[in-house]
Amino acid sequence: MIYLTLLFCFILSVLVTPLIGRLAIKLGITDKPNNRKVHKKNMPLIGGVAIFISFLVGYFILRPVPEESDAVVHVSGIFIGSFIILITGILDDKYELSPKLKLLGQILAALAVVVWGGVELTKINLPFGGILYFGYFSIPLTIFWIVAITNAINLIDGLDGLAAGVSSIALITISGMAIIMGDMFVAIVGGILLASTLGFLIYNFHPAKIFMGDTGALFLGYMIAVLSLLGFKNITFISLVIPVIILGVPLSDTFFAIIRRFLNKQPFSSADKSHLHHCLLRVGFSHRQTVLVIYAIAALFGLAAIIFSMSTMWGSLIIVAVLLLAIEIFVESINLVGEDYKPLLKYVRPKKSPNQ
Repeated sequence: MIYLTLLFCFILSVLVTPLIGRLAIKLGITDKPNNRKVHKKNMPLIGGVAIFISFLVGYFILRPVPEESDAVVHVSGIFIGSFIILITGILDDKYELSPKLKLLGQILAALAVVVWGGVELTKINLPFGGILYFGYFSIPLTIFWIVAITNAINLIDGLDGLAAGVSSIALITISGMAIIMGDMFVAIVGGILLASTLGFLIYNFHPAKIFMGDTGALFLGYMIAVLSLLGFKNITFISLVIPVIILGVPLSDTFFAIIRRFLNKQPFSSADKSHLHHCLLRVGFSHRQTVLVIYAIAALFGLAAIIFSMSTMWGSLIIVAVLLLAIEIFVESINLVGEDYKPLLKYVRPKKSPNQ
């Protein structure tokens, strides 16, 4: 029944996506090209609505329920938040909301998960003994996590199929690890969302026929944030790193974008053409190659997260150290922060002699 439903969600997404594309054009919700964007013609937006419809139908067919006693409250909170984030995305695609209004919608969606869903990061077990209780900070930390992941997926949505593909890889990892841990609710919901996203990706991969827009990017980011919270809720400090590793590509791109804007004295909400995909394009990769390279990096992060979860304490620390070093070298190599940002490579590159 589960596999047939996932197949149905995939097919439904394939069938609904073109209809949403025609509706977007009829309503004038299109993405017009400019000097910051890669595409050269008007593209229909709100493709994320197709993902949402397919996901919603799939969920109500299977009706997975969390194991907690307040399961109904959990699910209602998640769906209230998803409707809020979907409406925020549609309004932004249509009217280009200000960053403040967009952030407000994300915070309201996160609050729905906390207030109606009862999802909170209340405590973690420390690696060398003891428990850290977040107390009054549990709600702000939970909201921060959801908003951060939501924006990270949104920021990486810059090339055909990029956000959908990276999100799919993250969902495969989250669902796979949920199966290993016996959390069938997260596994099934993640699988439904994965099938719905893959159906949309058929039309979104280069050359794209439709964009998911903020409607899709915000919804996917929101759901991935919530699923990672549910899947890794009662965990140790070390295990808390797992969803961070899984989402290594969008999170690191967002982190270094903040650094870049800070060093350039630009507002954090300002748009630029120096994200990961822009840098790879400048290095010489084609559109399709850039997307596939980032897919590969995202898959490596997912594999690292699985290995990390099975490692000893010291093994986990070594994996984190190696990942951080690799990310930093890669960032400096492609000038993700800027040409002058070389804190590590400046020590390993040979210096030119005075006669050169």
